[in-house]
Amino acid sequence: MRLCRLEVGGTPRWGVIEGDLVTPLAAPPWEGVRRIAGALPLATTTLLPPCEPSKIVAVGLNYRAHAAEMGKELPEEPLLFLKAPSALLAPGGIVVLPKQSSRVEFEGELALVIGRTATRVTAPDALEHVLGYTCLDDVTARDIQRREKVYARAKGFDTFCPVGPWIETDIEDPQLLDIELRLNGVVRQHASTSDMIFPVAEVVAFVSHIMTLYPGDLITTGTPPGVGPLVAGDTVEVEIAGIGVLRHGVS
Repeated sequence: MRLCRLEVGGTPRWGVIEGDLVTPLAAPPWEGVRRIAGALPLATTTLLPPCEPSKIVAVGLNYRAHAAEMGKELPEEPLLFLKAPSALLAPGGIVVLPKQSSRVEFEGELALVIGRTATRVTAPDALEHVLGYTCLDDVTARDIQRREKVYARAKGFDTFCPVGPWIETDIEDPQLLDIELRLNGVVRQHASTSDMIFPVAEVVAFVSHIMTLYPGDLITTGTPPGVGPLVAGDTVEVEIAGIGVLRHGVS
């Protein structure tokens, strides 16, 4: 099932995508998928970020090849940081390059949306708390990150979290997905989620022992090698097999 959030008459709503149509839902999907009248053409629908998270939890340095690319040792446990929910950007939106940074970079990632409250869950049970999966670009002001050694400002600018275009619930194994980022049509990142140091289930369990995860919360699972700079006028596409393509511009 493909779930989304869309604008209907100026009001945000959840929806379910079936073929070329989007049917609005009466409530968030974790309260039951209850369709209401008025299916809309997907091609003319204004999609919103596919969740409204109370928090965005991100994992740094979670691909072996990316750790090697950065010249860093493999972490012994997930390295977590938070992105501001105000950084969310809808599919097709525009990342705004801040004046405070001279080098902003793309980081294509697999993200997941929580569907059931998770507190101190175990890894074998963790995926039962996941609603589904989506694509994300963890946009980063790299010069600020390197200078400050902390991630809040470098990762938290408005528009620095493009996500979508929807949530795919029917993913059998999140560790067997191909992820690719294209910059202006040229492949810059391509990897398998099997290269993750900490699999999705372990990440969810680890985070849930620190903070309670609520339905709608967003976890992004790290980027593969090949990160690089963005400039005004760029077009970014993050594609994950079985999920879809997230597109955004840069200005």
